[in-house]
Amino acid sequence: MANKRALSWSAALRDLKDDRSRRQDVREERLRTTASLRGTPALALSAWRGRSGKRYVVGVHDLNEPELEEMGEAVVIAVRRDEAGIAELVAVTAAGESPRERLQRTWLARARTRGANEMHVHRLAGSADERSAIVEDLKSDAAAPARA
Repeated sequence: MANKRALSWSAALRDLKDDRSRRQDVREERLRTTASLRGTPALALSAWRGRSGKRYVVGVHDLNEPELEEMGEAVVIAVRRDEAGIAELVAVTAAGESPRERLQRTWLARARTRGANEMHVHRLAGSADERSAIVEDLKSDAAAPARA
């Protein structure tokens, strides 16, 4: 007599729906970029998946790059990357165009003291409301949002 497992499709579909409705962990999903395209260096790109499941493509920058303070409207993620290459979100903020809303040195200093060694910058948000929604989607218990 063969062992046959009865599968209830309605129960399986319900379980899948429940899995999708649960909040997901915020995580980095590294993008594969070409090593070089006709002699140009590879783009430093990555992506973050928010709790909603939405994916946000980011440019990866060293924390010491001076142009980060002049970036304009963007969502900025302070990241601590360990020796194994695993990224941990340290802090996230929305930087606006006005000088008062620009990424401040104090926010960068706090991110450094919390161990950040990279900045990931998402520049595709079209408005301040959209940037705020992305910050809310990416923030976790470990990364309290800071307003720059």
